[in-house]
Amino acid sequence: MADPNYVHGYSARESTRLADQASTLSELLHHDTAYAAGDRVLECGCGTGAQTVLLAANSPEARIVSVDVSVESLGLARRRVEEAGGRNVVFGVADVYRPPFENENFDHVFVCFVLEHLSNPVEALVALKRVLRPGGSLTVIEGDHGSWYCYPQTPAASRAVECLIEIQARAGGDALIGRRLHPLLVEAGYRKVQVSPRMVYVDSSRPHLVEGFSKNTFIAMVEGVRDAAISAGLVDADVWEQGIADLYRATAVDGTFCYTFFKATAVK
Repeated sequence: MADPNYVHGYSARESTRLADQASTLSELLHHDTAYAAGDRVLECGCGTGAQTVLLAANSPEARIVSVDVSVESLGLARRRVEEAGGRNVVFGVADVYRPPFENENFDHVFVCFVLEHLSNPVEALVALKRVLRPGGSLTVIEGDHGSWYCYPQTPAASRAVECLIEIQARAGGDALIGRRLHPLLVEAGYRKVQVSPRMVYVDSSRPHLVEGFSKNTFIAMVEGVRDAAISAGLVDADVWEQGIADLYRATAVDGTFCYTFFKATAVK
């Protein structure tokens, strides 16, 4: 059972991309997320466990329940956490709109790179609020593809990224959702909503980010919608290939990349 709205697919390459993204951005996105011993934490939309490994390591005495709609992804997540030595996570199949838990069952809820794929993120946030205890916390992390820019930047490179945004929109998601986190959480009824932008800046003096973010996370994500973009008539093959080549050109010694993630915290 896979999520048809997940435009990046469920290939081995996508699993690797997610792992590269998580490890490369772990300090930027996760350094200020840790849960106390005995806390019950729900990670909703865990996918292949790229973020779960970090959650388990940062909060080794918390009790984490990680759920996803994809049975195949859950199997990969379970294996990944076990190989990393995590012993504080249990996995299960669940739909974010209908979490199969009792009211007020968790102390904290963690959602990372999930809302962007949903047609109704407010409905999902309300559903998650039901299983969160009063005073419990929600943490949401999302990207915003509209925050991307690079140097040198060409019309073809921009068009390739725009194709990813459009493909995701046609699937019912929102690749620009990072900028919407505050109003979404307020609309869903959460309190004390705070949003922190986390910018990734890359140049050749940061080779780990050139490989881990620019190439293996961002460009790999764009490349993943090639066939869908061309078959939908959003771009012709020649422009697409030029756009991808131009994106890689920005990873050269004189190039730069920039992208902003948004991390929101709130309280029930």
